[in-house]
Amino acid sequence: MKIDGGCYCGSIRYTFDGEPKASAQCHCRECQYFTGGHPNLIMALPDDGLTITKGAPKTFARSDLEVPRTRLFCGDCGTALGTVSPSFPGLTLIKVGTMDDASSFKPDWAQFTCDSQPYHHIDEGVPAFEKTRT
Repeated sequence: MKIDGGCYCGSIRYTFDGEPKASAQCHCRECQYFTGGHPNLIMALPDDGLTITKGAPKTFARSDLEVPRTRLFCGDCGTALGTVSPSFPGLTLIKVGTMDDASSFKPDWAQFTCDSQPYHHIDEGVPAFEKTRT
């Protein structure tokens, strides 16, 4: 699968060629911060097929967490691009909204539904988990 994408202002661009490992929507409270209130829609892309073709994302990791996730974002326009998590070595969790064509996205599952808001939607037939899928 070929995926191209980038930030809102175009300062950062990426391309991916390979097979995504997973597609998911996360309803956790932390993800709601990064999306402005909605579930976080991500595709887990193997790093060996992912290339930043323009610019370089800024990073943020909370210093108060024992095992923080590193957030990738555009330093110019602020677009949240993805996450690198120690829980998923060799993968980058790319935000679906940054893909040039996100029409192929269909979540394999929804997680952290315990934090879901009344206005969140999970399509019928998508497995849903109160916490993580594992």
